[in-house]
Amino acid sequence: MSLIRQDPKASLTALFTHAGVTPTTDDQIREKVLNFIRAKVFPIKAELLKPREEMERHITDLIKQSLEDVTGGEFKMFMDFLTSLSIFGGKAAQERMQELVEIIEGQADLNAQFDISDTDHIDRFISCLLLALPFFAVRIQIGARGAPTSRFLNYLNNHIIPVFDKLPEDRKLDLLKALADISPYTTAQEARQMVPSIVQLLKKYMPAKKTTEEMNFTYVECLLYAFHHLAHKVPNATNSLCGYKIVTGQPSDRLGEDFSELNKDFSERLTTVEDLTKTTMKKLTQGMSEHNKAMSAAKTDEEKANVKTKKQNTTTGLRTCNNILAMTKPLHAKVPSFIGDTNMNLSWKEATKPLASAATTTTIGGKRPANSNNGSDNSGAAKKRRGSNGMPNQLVNKAFEGISSFGGGRGGNPSQGRRGGGGRRGRGRGRGHW
Repeated sequence: MSLIRQDPKASLTALFTHAGVTPTTDDQIREKVLNFIRAKVFPIKAELLKPREEMERHITDLIKQSLEDVTGGEFKMFMDFLTSLSIFGGKAAQERMQELVEIIEGQADLNAQFDISDTDHIDRFISCLLLALPFFAVRIQIGARGAPTSRFLNYLNNHIIPVFDKLPEDRKLDLLKALADISPYTTAQEARQMVPSIVQLLKKYMPAKKTTEEMNFTYVECLLYAFHHLAHKVPNATNSLCGYKIVTGQPSDRLGEDFSELNKDFSERLTTVEDLTKTTMKKLTQGMSEHNKAMSAAKTDEEKANVKTKKQNTTTGLRTCNNILAMTKPLHAKVPSFIGDTNMNLSWKEATKPLASAATTTTIGGKRPANSNNGSDNSGAAKKRRGSNGMPNQLVNKAFEGISSFGGGRGGNPSQGRRGGGGRRGRGRGRGHW
């Protein structure tokens, strides 16, 4: 610590030579160095990083050089530190925001060929997508052009969705939740590329007729939410996919073509989903009544905890059903209205104050208003957010929770891998899982 205080730049440079991974890296030394950096160096950054901008730039470059082969826990640690630096704060240039996104993209391996059997890559992709989400949200909130979602969405659209059926079930749900989360923060161009894939998945998971197979309600909730937000940005893209008659005056309206069969099929699927949802709601409501009786009769703490869990699951199920019905209802019209705000509280999330979105709920065919941060949000609140921090803390924390769950957990050893990694790193070197 004395050496670091005497010459921070040279000392940090020397320390970080042991933070990266080379063929001769000693894992035990690396682990001790990372723990030292986390426990001793990062907490006194204000003291060490002077002159501030020069030293923050220097340590950023050192960290970027150390990310070649890291676990999820290590990546979270480094990103947590980087986002605390003033050069990436509220007054930072758009290029800084894009720099952080590119760091996240590098971890997501968006240049790699997707291997359906590589669950490690799937985990990393989902976590990085969530981690990048705050930067996409900021772009929308401040009307900036930086931090495009295109690379993530292109990879998702071209490599993952085509083999979606083959993904493990738990990864499917994680991926659809991430897709729902990111959909409000896409551009019109990105939305137009994604809508066809979302409609195909909707047709797969929204049955055309009542069947004995159970419908996955959470899948449908995720997909309907993504569909609404994407279609809100490019309403006429749904004409040739769902048979709607939305007029924007553009050639892409394709109004001269007959898509009536597509509209009939889509409407039938919506009706089937609604019927199944209403039936399930009745069962859940009846179940809640039984849970309340059981709670009154429960005597031990274990029995009460068991009933409480059942009640929570039932509540979540009812929220899912209510959301589905709220999203299917406006889709029956020939010229439907698409949800374009973030007021809907998705069933798996805790109730929170919605983040500002560039879109508000409007009848389709109209343009977004000029003050498009949010129809009800005042500019003072938006300015306060921008001035105090460059990104919504709520989203940042959620993204970091995702990173932790996929890569080692919060508060633990930053070198610890996710599943049986034994503290090893794993980015194509046979060192365990990310």
